[in-house]
Order: sequence, then C-alpha cells, then structure tokens
Amino acid sequence: MSRAMQCQSCLPWGSWAQLPRSLAGSRGTRSVSVCAAAVPGELGSVPLALSAPRDSPSSCRSCVRYQGGSQENSAQPGSSRHGQSQLRNVASSGAIKKHQKSLSAWFSHQPNEERQFGPSFSLDAVHVDPVIRESSLEEILKPSPDLTIQNQLQQPSRRVISLHNLFDVDACGRQVKNVVLYGTVGTGKSTLIKKMVVDWCHGRLPRFELVIPFSCEDLSHSHAHVSLRRLITKKYQHLRDVVPVLESSNLRVLFILNGLERLNLDFRLAGTELCCDPNEPVPPSAIVVNLLRKYLLPEASIIVTTRPSAVRRIPGKYVGRYAEICGFSDTNLQKLYFQMRLSQPGCSGEESQDRSSAEQENLVEMLSRNLERHNQITAACFLPSYCWLVCTTLHFLYFTRTVPPSQTLTGIYTSFLRLNFSGEVVDSTDPSHVSMMKYVAKTVGKLAYEGVMSRKTCFSEEDLQQCFEVEMKTESELNLLEVFRSDVFRFFLSPCMQPGKEHTFVFTVPAMQEYLAALYVVLGEKKTLAQRVGQELSEVVGKVSEDVSVVVNIISKVLPLRFLPVLFNLLKIFPRYFSRLGGKGKDAIAHTMAEELFREEDYYNDDVLDQINSSILGVEGPMRHPDEAPDDEVFELFPIFMGGILSRRNRAILEQLGCSIKNLAAFEIAKAMKKTVIRKGRKGLPPSELMDYLFFLHEFQNERFTAEAVRSLRAVNLSFVKMTPLKCSVLASVMSTTCHEVEELNLTSCNLDSGSLRTLFPVLLRCKALRLQLNSLGSDACKEIRDLLLHDKCAVSSLRLANNPVGEQGARYLAEALAGNRSLTQLSLLHTALGDPGAEAIAQHLARNQHLQELNLGYNSLTDAAALRVVEVAKRHETLDKVHLYFNDISEDGKRALDSLRMDRDGVRALVFLTAGTDVSDYWSHILNVVQRNLPFWDRERVRQHLALLLQDLESSRRQTPNPWRKAKFLRVESEVKKMLGKLQDGTL
Repeated sequence: MSRAMQCQSCLPWGSWAQLPRSLAGSRGTRSVSVCAAAVPGELGSVPLALSAPRDSPSSCRSCVRYQGGSQENSAQPGSSRHGQSQLRNVASSGAIKKHQKSLSAWFSHQPNEERQFGPSFSLDAVHVDPVIRESSLEEILKPSPDLTIQNQLQQPSRRVISLHNLFDVDACGRQVKNVVLYGTVGTGKSTLIKKMVVDWCHGRLPRFELVIPFSCEDLSHSHAHVSLRRLITKKYQHLRDVVPVLESSNLRVLFILNGLERLNLDFRLAGTELCCDPNEPVPPSAIVVNLLRKYLLPEASIIVTTRPSAVRRIPGKYVGRYAEICGFSDTNLQKLYFQMRLSQPGCSGEESQDRSSAEQENLVEMLSRNLERHNQITAACFLPSYCWLVCTTLHFLYFTRTVPPSQTLTGIYTSFLRLNFSGEVVDSTDPSHVSMMKYVAKTVGKLAYEGVMSRKTCFSEEDLQQCFEVEMKTESELNLLEVFRSDVFRFFLSPCMQPGKEHTFVFTVPAMQEYLAALYVVLGEKKTLAQRVGQELSEVVGKVSEDVSVVVNIISKVLPLRFLPVLFNLLKIFPRYFSRLGGKGKDAIAHTMAEELFREEDYYNDDVLDQINSSILGVEGPMRHPDEAPDDEVFELFPIFMGGILSRRNRAILEQLGCSIKNLAAFEIAKAMKKTVIRKGRKGLPPSELMDYLFFLHEFQNERFTAEAVRSLRAVNLSFVKMTPLKCSVLASVMSTTCHEVEELNLTSCNLDSGSLRTLFPVLLRCKALRLQLNSLGSDACKEIRDLLLHDKCAVSSLRLANNPVGEQGARYLAEALAGNRSLTQLSLLHTALGDPGAEAIAQHLARNQHLQELNLGYNSLTDAAALRVVEVAKRHETLDKVHLYFNDISEDGKRALDSLRMDRDGVRALVFLTAGTDVSDYWSHILNVVQRNLPFWDRERVRQHLALLLQDLESSRRQTPNPWRKAKFLRVESEVKKMLGKLQDGTL
C-alpha cells in the first residue's frame, strides 16, 4: 500500500491550511537554560555526521516485558561481582571521562556558518530551550485545525515537558525507555540533542552514566554488516574497555539516534530478524530496530529524533513517550534569544564598548517592539532556525566593518539552507532519493517566482494547489508531496498575520521568496515546453549519435553508401540546434535579471539593505489603518539574489544540496549579462538604485564583470543614502576592482563618520570632486581627511565639507593638509563652526599652499580681524582668486575694506555681500542659491537676520547710485531677497 494511502495524518487535497501539528501550542512560559548555542542545522552537519557511537557485547534478554516502550518491571539482573569490579576498574581508568571530554570538544565545534557570519559563541554561552510538548500517536494522526497564528496561540495546551524529564515515568507509572522527539525542519531538534550531550558531558544529566550518540545519516551510508560492539568502538575508541560490560553491569546508558527519517526501518520479523547479541554483525538498520524492540540491550534508554512524516516508522508499542518540539511558540522566548544573542561581547566588532553596547541595546529594543506588534516576523521566529537567520542578518547589516568575499547576503541565505537541508532527501524510502532542496526549488521556487512576477506576497490555497498539485501524475510524486507537506511546508510558508488574510500564506521571511524565485530561474526550471522537450530529445539523440557514429564509420568503410555520412551529420545537428536554444535560455535569464534590477517603478524606493532592515526591525511611527491601501510590493532583492547565486562559492554550496549550476552555464549567463546589465547600468541611476546596483556587483562576486561595470561609472552619486559600515565596505570592495579616476563622488548627507572615511580611503584617493556635506564630520574625521589630502596619490581637486561640525581642531588638521597638498583647487568650509581661531589656523598655513583657487569660509561667525587676515594671505597667494565670506559677523568697516579689493590690483575677490560698491555683485545669484539650498540645515532666525542686513545694504547702495540701469538691477535683487524673506516667514521655504 502506498504511503499516501497509509498516512492518516494527511488531509484531503483541498486544504493546505490544515496540516499536522508542529508549531502548535499556547503561549505558556518555558524554562530557559544558558547551555548550548542555538544554531540551526541537523546533526548530520555537526559532529554526529563524522563521529558516531561504539559497541559492546551483552547477554540476550528476550524475556523482558515491555509495553509501548515503557517497562513495567524494570528487569535489572544483578551483575556479577567480577563485572562490577571490572566496571570500577574502567571507571577508575577514566574511560568515560575521556569519552565525555571527546564528546564535549566535538559537540562544542561550531559550524563554519556560525563563525563566518558573526562572533563565535561557545555552546555554553547562548541557548534558549524551545517548547517541548508531550504528544501521542493519536494526536499525531489526528488532523489539526486550520494553520493560523491564532490557532497556534490559542489551542488547548498540551503538557509542557523539559528535556531532562523526557524519561520520567508515564501517566501509568511505567518507566519510559524509548522516546520519540519529533518536529518539522527548523524547530531545533539537532540543537536540542547537542544540548543534551553537552549537558551530560558537564555533569548536568546525572540520570545517565553513559551517552552514546548516533547519526542516522551516518548509519544510512554504511551498507556493510557490523556488530553493535564494533559500531561503538569504531566511532568512540575511548569506550573499547566499557563496551564489554554494558550488559553485564547496571550502567545506565542512553543511545541517541538523530534523524531517524534517514533510515528505512522494517520492524517486521520477515524484514529484520531478531538479534540480541551485540557481537553479531548485522546491517546498521537491524541494530537500530533491535535496540528499539528492546531485544538488544533492553536496559538501555533510547531517544530518537525525526521529522513528523517518519514518526509512524516505529510501531507505537515500542514507544514510551512521544514529544513534539514546538520551537519558540512563546514570543518571550524569541525576545530572550535575541537579547542573549545580540548582547554577546564582541558582537559589534572593534568599536568602543560604550557605543557598541548602546547600539546592541537599541537593536534588541526595536526587535522586541516589532515582535510585540505580532508582525510577520513573530510567525517566522516560531522556528529557532529563523531566529538564527534574523540575528545573522542583523550582524551583517550593523556590525560588518569589512566584507570579505565569503560574506554576502546571498551567502547567508545559501548557508542557512545548507545548515537545515544538507544531505536531506524528501523521502529516504523513495527509490529516487530526490534532494530536498532540489524539490523545494522546483515547487516552492515556482510559487515564489510567480508571486514575484505578479507582484504579490500572499498566496491562497488555489495558488498552492496550482504550484504543487497540478503536474502530479504518479504515486511517487503524491508520496513526496505528502512528506513535504508534513515536514517542510511550514519552514518556508506561514499564515499571514494581516487582518482579513488569516487563511492565506506568506513566505516565512520576505527575502526567502525572492531567494527561492532567483534559484528557480537560475536553475533553469523556468522553461517553455519546447525548451524542455528539446533538451530531453537533444540528450537522447546526443547519446544515440555517439553509438551510431561508431557503427556508421564501420559500415562506410565496407559499403560505399553516400547517404550514411549525411545521416550521421543530421544526428549531430539536432543536439547542436537545441544547445543554441538552451543558449537563448541563458540570454533570457540575463534579460530577466536586468529588467528586474533596473525597474523604473522601484527607482525611488529605499535601497535593499534598508528594506531588509525595516522588514526585521519594523518601521517606527503610526501603524497603517486597515482600510488604507497598501503600498505596491517591491522585489528588488530578486535580481540581486540571482547574481549572488551565480557566484562560485554559492554554487559550490548549492551543489552539496543537490542544486547543480554548471560553470559553463554561469559563464554564459555572465556573458549575456554584459549586453544588458552593464549597458543599463551606464545610465544615470538615482542614489538608492545605484546603491542596489553596487550591492548586486558585490553579491555577484565576479571581479572581471564588476571591473567592466565600474569602469563605466565616471560619477557616483549616493547622496542621502544612509551609508552604514556595510554599505561603505561594499562601495570600497566594488570600486577596488579598478584603479580608474572617478570624476565625482557625492556622499552628501550619508551619515559618514571617521570610520566610514577610513573604509573608503582607497576610493576617496581616486576621486577628483568629493562632496561630503551634511555628514556630522568632526575633528576625528578631519584627521582622516588630512591624511587623505597629504597622500602622494591623492587626486582630489574639489572638496566640499559644508554643514559639518569641523570646529577649531578640525580646521587645524585641514590647515596642515592645505600646506602639503598639491591637487586641491576648491575647498568649501561653509557653515563648519570654524570661528576666528579656525580661520586663523587656515590663514597661517595657506601661504604654503600653491594650488588652491577658491576657498569658502561663509557662515562661520568670522569677525573683521579673521576675515581680513584670510584676505591678506589670499592677496599674496599665487592661484587663490576667490574667497567666500558671506553670512559672517563682518561690520560695515570690514565690508568697506573688503569692497575695496580689486581683482586686477589685488588678485583676489571676496564674496561678502550682494553688492560691490555702488553696483550689484556679479555673484548675488550664487549667494542666494547657496542660502536657499542650505536653509533646511541652518538656523532660520539667523538666516532671516542676515537676509534683512543684505536687504538694507541693497537699499542703501541703490540710493547712492544715480545710474538708472544699476537701480533696476538693485530693485530686481531686492525683490528676490524680499520674496525669500516672505517665504521664510510663512514657513514655505
């Protein structure tokens, strides 16, 4: 009988909202222990896949009575004095202690992803126990109510049980010996087992004197017959002296069988014979079956972890207790996990302790508030695996100071899937052994892609049926779908939290939809019928032509038949034709990438990194009214993930998951992208869109392609993009692929600081025009700018530092830079709080500069003395011909002294007022434009006072001139100033 017919837990095909329970449970409190790191991933990806248990002989105890894996009369035959003496000798030799030390070291080993995407935490540092609820076979087989968040939080609570109490007596008072611990992918089964092992190693699990973990994935790869004794000693050499006395002693032993779904067990006597001898070689699956039957080492306790679909592989009579891991079904557990994880020392890198602690606390606070709103992230964080993903993403966004090639957002998501699906097949009992990730890419990926193309994130049951069920033709496909629904569906899709959409589904995290859609496209699953048929035919004909060619060559030598070579060539043409058709498919992938990357509708959205940040931490401010029309969905990560998946490292990881992307295919797609992506990237892009383009190039990790794309960017405008350390690192990394000069780099109002300038130093050196206005750059940043300007390879000719708190000390650093710089011709220090001391410092070093042509010291509270001192130095300067001094505290006497300067006589012009003697200044429009551009950042009252003084000066000068033409010019400028004053007073400017 097929599994689809056997599995009573599966519901009628019409309902995707009704699935076997996995994350169900009320919001009861749960105990928390700080013992083991909550890192996603099955034990197949951690020590158990590499080292497994050992072996030991024991006498046959076939007369032990059991019922449901719980022993009524615990048969504890007294061991001989010789056995006890031998056991004491073993204990005294420290064999078990060595075993504990070895296990502790092995299970404390962190996956590469844990060390790569954040600070490495020891297993004793961070752990929050997921909720474990006692279950029964009847509950497992019983259909659950609709899969909504409300039902998950409100259904009747089953008894919560702790990990250490799993082997307590059952409700009937019988001692539990066999425990089945089940949960869907991502609920934390393997992490919990790691915690149990580490607890035992550190003496926190006194119930058992010996713990022997097995990885069922490891066992499934072993086809040779082996005895239990040999199996244990092969994996754990320290136990070779303990194994012989396992059965003859009262040693309390716990076997851990992790990932039972990897094994195909047969409990029928005809399928697996009885075996009570630990020395008898049998298949590994037979050892597992007889251990669970209590026919082999009946006194041993056993805990089995498995996915829900495999629970029924063990007959109920051999199970003493069923327990379901429900993940973090209480938001308080989620908050605690984030608080512990994000508050770890070293999480924020090398920053000052006070600043890093404040930023960590702020992150935790914002995340907690978002969880309290019951946003979609609350549903995602039911799964501890997604809590890890959230923390890893936040670490990437906030605490990444440099970005090595291994650290990309695509790499985080690819590694996240490897942690959860490495080595996983949909159903180990199916002969096809379909890779779980490949199955997900073809089915869930199709749903994700269609959602991206139709701009929707919510999916109805009809959408799910269309993607998962419409193409099903065989019994095997039906069985695979049932396993997927039971074990994996809720890892990728969860109920929608929006009011009125409770019975629809969304992807657990929004970015996962875009990742899977990208994977679906890059794997070539998006094919027309002609492409699919053509590919299959070309493969068949290509193989046939190789065999036929041999026969044709032999026949043509014997029989001079002219048509045979023609036939042979025709056979060769067919695969070539469809290989060209496949090449068009690569062009289509590149075209899709370019179209999605440069969608004009998305030009003025936030950049993708800010969008990810908002999806995790939420958007501060009033919540949207339910009746308010939602914003259009954006999928700007989709093309970026497409590029990231094509990188060599991500392709290598996906290869391990069964999703193969050949080098030739990646090369052809990159070649096709040059015609589309680079050509469109040359067009002027808005700042946020340009940041997305740079991030795409970083994710793509193709240095030659990136260099060609960057060379076409002569001007880089990222104004008003919040340049976090990560974005600065991305910009520096991408621009470092070439050494060409950049005409202009605009970083106006980008939240830069001294650290940002250090990161961008190699890029800044090559920029001719550098705009750093409105960045709160103080003296520390000016020290970095000094080093930049004094560098022998500095190409900066124009530097704008307006509206930064440079101050006196910053001015001294800049003055030192002016003295030794040879490239700078324009320097703007407008509104930088220099004061007279700062201006004096600049004047003191200005004489040693030989290249500066224009200096702006406007709006710096300069008095007559400082202004005249600067002008006196400027008069003797070889190249400096223009000094901006408007909006300073200059008196009428100072104004007259500055007005007397003549370009032809003194070689310098001072821009102070809108007048020049009895005429209008040639630069009046320039000064008013400067005021208008900077008004949002200046003190409005002070600006109003200065404009009033300018107006009085204009009126006074107009009265003094008899020239009617000049009077008209004065009136025109006066009207502009009055208009500006009126708007300023009304608040419309």
